[in-house]
Amino acid sequence: MAGRPMLQLIAVIVGAYVVFMGGLHVFQRNMMYFPSTAEPHPARSGVPEMTPVDYTTADGLTLTSWYREAGQGKPTIVYFHGNAGHMGYRGFKVRPYLDDGLGVLLAAYRGFGGNPGRPSEQGLYADGRAALAYLAGRGVPSGRVVLYGESLGTGVAVHLAHEAATAGGGPVGAVVLEAPYDSMGAVAAHHYPYVPARTLIKDRYDSAAKIGTVAAPVLILHGERDRTIPIKFGRRLFDAAQEPKESWWHPRAGHEDLYDYGADEAVIDFLGRRVGP
Repeated sequence: MAGRPMLQLIAVIVGAYVVFMGGLHVFQRNMMYFPSTAEPHPARSGVPEMTPVDYTTADGLTLTSWYREAGQGKPTIVYFHGNAGHMGYRGFKVRPYLDDGLGVLLAAYRGFGGNPGRPSEQGLYADGRAALAYLAGRGVPSGRVVLYGESLGTGVAVHLAHEAATAGGGPVGAVVLEAPYDSMGAVAAHHYPYVPARTLIKDRYDSAAKIGTVAAPVLILHGERDRTIPIKFGRRLFDAAQEPKESWWHPRAGHEDLYDYGADEAVIDFLGRRVGP
């Protein structure tokens, strides 16, 4: 008889665990994406020279991004931001590139910054393809395009660079990855070791399986004090990338403060050498 209460307790614990895992599976996108629905404005974000532009995704969403064309002989950065806020919060990050004469397209995501739709892995890939199609329509060749990914956006940048390298349309000019990961499943398993996160996760962003096909110079930026996406994930992705590749590991930087330590200078130097006039 003494064993029955113990069995009941175990059943309750197992049941609660199953319910918890079910909740993680159902609501995981709410834990991955934290969009601000407020509509940003270039001037308020410190980039008044950028112009709002609209383009339509393959699944019919019209997205508003910001664009400033490149100066003579300069490439164009397509900036894919992280999982929170909206593109307006990245104005300070692209400010140095605008000042250097680089073209910049701050690429919008569905569900962020007043844009329609709900974010997902395949949805963000579609948004990225629409951004590249917009630049192609403006006469910007793929070899003059730099795919810049920040945090979650590194998965978008790697996927699009992989598609460019394998679809026969010609590789992009370069890929810059700020605080990247090898796969979102690996990051989820790191933060939730008590659940089978790799199995439950829907949006995998498996960059490690794709970056080896990227036929463009790659620069990876990562802080050794990053607790959100620890630097070990960035190092794994760097190891999986082809040459030519470069890294910028900063001993004091965390996840969101790489620009406080000169990451923008490293990017400008890299692009000047790898994607010249």
